[in-house]
Amino acid sequence: MSAAVATESRWVKRFHCAEDAPVRLVCLSHAGGAAGFWFPLSKALSPTVETLAVQYPGRQDRRAEPGLDDIGDLTDGIVRALVPLLDERPLALFGHSMGAVLAYEVARRLEHEVGAPPAELIVSGRRAPCRIREETVHLKADEALVAELRELGGTDPELLDDPDVMRLLLPGVRRDYRAIETYRHRPGREPSCPITVLTGADDPRATIAEAGDWKRHTTGRCTLEVFPGGHFFLTERTDEIARLVTARLLPSRR
Repeated sequence: MSAAVATESRWVKRFHCAEDAPVRLVCLSHAGGAAGFWFPLSKALSPTVETLAVQYPGRQDRRAEPGLDDIGDLTDGIVRALVPLLDERPLALFGHSMGAVLAYEVARRLEHEVGAPPAELIVSGRRAPCRIREETVHLKADEALVAELRELGGTDPELLDDPDVMRLLLPGVRRDYRAIETYRHRPGREPSCPITVLTGADDPRATIAEAGDWKRHTTGRCTLEVFPGGHFFLTERTDEIARLVTARLLPSRR
């Protein structure tokens, strides 16, 4: 299977053609998120960086498939989907919130099991894997789950106010919350790739200190960038994030 065909797989979506870009960036979404979340960043990075977005099972064009509620199972599927994309071009990972943990676990697998370490790991909106909070949102009633989404932002308020839409979406959101809230970091070999950590100064789910501890999860460089805003600070700063990503992946273009 060619790399161009592989990008149209169930797991990996490409919104903007950038086949001549010197680097690929694979993006992984937050709990309840879908590949479409990354469309604005993909547009901002094209054609300099080829941006690919992971589509988790059970949403958008995969809504008929059973969803997964375990970080390990999700990681397995993502790694299998990325192996055909490995070529001479560097591949980097960018994960937000739950996607940050998935990107980290994918990076570990790619380096230590596949032998293809990512060029860079970019994580946002998530405390370091070694920082554990006991959270049980996935066990709460639907109303409490909707309140959680409303507090964090990142979801259209009109959707949150539509009971019919939420009836369709909440099972997938609950699965994702179960996956990330039951995740526990397993000691072992860490990635050697550089990590860039992005965090909102007012993010209720990750303090600056918790975000800073990502430095414990790489043997390479770790850089922390703090932005004004809360958990979804990056949705309001697409162009700024695109410039930062480009500087990390293509330093000669600064």
